[in-house]
Amino acid sequence: MPRPHLLMPRAFARMIVAVLAVVVVLAAACTDDEAEPDPGGTATPATQAQPSPTAEATTPPAATPTPSPSPTRTPRVWPEASSAPIGDAEALELMDTLIDIEAGEEAWRLALARVVHAGDNRFAAVLIELLWARDTRILREGLDYLEYYDALKAITGADVSPNRHYWIRWYGESSLEPPPGFTGWKGRLLSIIDEQFGEFLSDEHASAIRVEEILWGGVLVDSIPPLEFPDMLDPEDVDYLEPDEAVFGIAINGEAHAYPLRILDWHEMANIEVGGVPISLAYCTLCGAAIAYDDRGPDGVTYNFGTSGFLYRSNKLMYDRNTRTLWNQFTGEPVLGELVGKLDLEGNPLRLNLLPVVLSTYSDWLARHPDTTVLDINTGYARLYHPGAAYGHYFSEPDTMFPVWLRSDDLYLKQYVYGLRMGGARKAYPVDVLAEERVVNDVFNDQPIVLVTEQAIDTFGISRVGPVLYPSGGEVRAFERGERRFYPGPEDGTVVDATGAEWTVTEDALVGPNGERLGRISGHLAFWFGWYAFFPETELYAGSR
Repeated sequence: MPRPHLLMPRAFARMIVAVLAVVVVLAAACTDDEAEPDPGGTATPATQAQPSPTAEATTPPAATPTPSPSPTRTPRVWPEASSAPIGDAEALELMDTLIDIEAGEEAWRLALARVVHAGDNRFAAVLIELLWARDTRILREGLDYLEYYDALKAITGADVSPNRHYWIRWYGESSLEPPPGFTGWKGRLLSIIDEQFGEFLSDEHASAIRVEEILWGGVLVDSIPPLEFPDMLDPEDVDYLEPDEAVFGIAINGEAHAYPLRILDWHEMANIEVGGVPISLAYCTLCGAAIAYDDRGPDGVTYNFGTSGFLYRSNKLMYDRNTRTLWNQFTGEPVLGELVGKLDLEGNPLRLNLLPVVLSTYSDWLARHPDTTVLDINTGYARLYHPGAAYGHYFSEPDTMFPVWLRSDDLYLKQYVYGLRMGGARKAYPVDVLAEERVVNDVFNDQPIVLVTEQAIDTFGISRVGPVLYPSGGEVRAFERGERRFYPGPEDGTVVDATGAEWTVTEDALVGPNGERLGRISGHLAFWFGWYAFFPETELYAGSR
């Protein structure tokens, strides 16, 4: 059957997308207006500089309460319609009718009534999308959003607020599945905003995640522009950084690079080369995770990544420019597109390899790597590159900005952890605990390891609401330790073993007095909610005492 006419002309959609990005979401848009926060949090305005909640409190907050039921209204009377089960072909026709500009109000309402009378809860995902699309005026014509809301309540029996964030969390906890064809239908709906969204969300593509949980982040494809092999400066030419400013440091094959957070906050992705190795420094500001991926895929293909504009559990979905497959930034796995299910050269599911990256202050990184180069602030983009300008308000408050249903109250949502992965095992180490203990000897996945933490790092900046102070993570490195145990050394960048022998902390290894080397283990920082949303089976380090 011919596809429906969409309810908004594309030209008009292009005109309003910037407004929607400002009004609806700050998160991926990096705009000056606040997005609606996740109502499941406990937000308080961050109008003054304030310490991290993880530094002030001693116990995590209580679990998020169940959302209050919606206010009682007169029950809606639906038009007469068949209550017979809805087949897959009819389901697709009904979905398309609901976004067909030529169908008209009567047809939209009859389609909705058919779903309600049939009690087909497969349409829950469809109605959640329509509830959002009408509420935000993505669909400028159509039924009142409360009609979709009433239909949603009728087919699910759930008494939940009209706020889509609550419904996303409710849906995530369910085992519901949408009708066949939902992926392509959602792509057609979102192609109102950007035609490329329809290319990503196609029924031709396999998916490793629930497409129902993919959300628009408020921007077009690559409108948060990745830095493509940006210019680097020698330290003597850097005049914009303060000594205590946070940078991401990468050192490979004797070459060191520093990438200041004040710049990466605005771009969230840097396609770079360090020591001859092509790398994607993928930075999800929403979940606090900067991850360095080796672009030389284990399938023998070298990839280059961009920003899709989509989110999944408040984590950015990147895409490779080779096949336009969507990838999970957090796990390094393809999740929607032709690469889903592909194997690497060893017959394992395709997954990018992690490379070591560390958060440090500029002065400390420079002291360790005097020959480092530093990202040029003249990126070619007009951005307000001062600390806190992009996300300072978000970083300084406890909420997530987008709904995440898979949560744990063991730590604060946005408490920083340092995460390690080995085989199928996962473990998270709270950064504040690591900073207090400095050297942690542990056994993870049956392997003795040691984590060395130089410092916790906070950022003071100016956000759109004023001065803010927020944690940026900590300078943490993990290494193998064999049968040794290590303790804090006499100087920064050193540890000692049980014999008193001094070892040097480098980017590649712990180096002993006789040149013995214990290899680095790749890990990365993340907000607790981001880590747990993808690794709910994780171990959590509770401290040595």
